Amino acid sequence: MRMITIRARCMFMERLQILVVDDESRMRKLVKDFLQREGYSVLEAADGAEAMDIFYENKGIALVILDVMMPRMDGWQVCREIRQTSEVPIIMLTARSDERDELQGFELGVDEYISKPFSPKILVARVSAILRRTRGTDSQEKLGAGGIEVDRAAHQVLVDGEGIELSYKEFELLTYFLENQGLALSREKILNNVWNYDYFGDARTIDTHVKKLRSKLGEKGNYIKTIWGMGYKFEVE
Repeated sequence: MRMITIRARCMFMERLQILVVDDESRMRKLVKDFLQREGYSVLEAADGAEAMDIFYENKGIALVILDVMMPRMDGWQVCREIRQTSEVPIIMLTARSDERDELQGFELGVDEYISKPFSPKILVARVSAILRRTRGTDSQEKLGAGGIEVDRAAHQVLVDGEGIELSYKEFELLTYFLENQGLALSREKILNNVWNYDYFGDARTIDTHVKKLRSKLGEKGNYIKTIWGMGYKFEVE
């Protein structure tokens, strides 16, 4: 039974394409080797312009790993262009540790932000966590409150019956709020659960995502209440 489970897992991942974008060939090879060991199919691009050509040619890309500093077209520009047409998860890599860069990334819709140097094993673990959560198979798992409906299997959100577009992290954040209605949630707890790992960056990342989520929910955004000095609580009045 264990062998069947492992084989099924590998077959599932082999159907998933990951686009790795970095102008350093050694970095691309390192990331590619670790991803391929886990059974993923990997596409490579050496700069942003090449990345966009590959992205448009391959509609089945499940996730993008994107370096910030690149020739011709940098990571920020690539992210902006991708987000015009797609909510595919994006992991941003950077050699800089400036928190302003990190917040800018989240504003643009980046799902994960990893500073170089990093552990390839940790990167692969984050890739796997994102893909597991975005491509779950439980079609019965639905949540709802106050006119908001979340279908995790379909990765769909309805507000008063009308569909809205959320990024991966916004979707996971809303789901976590619905799962914990009425509970006071600290920023650290939200980060550790929604981001699925111990987060050591600036907790204001949560504020950025909550602001965008509230805006997309319209009047329903008022259900996400700020608890000053602590975090947030989702509560339907």
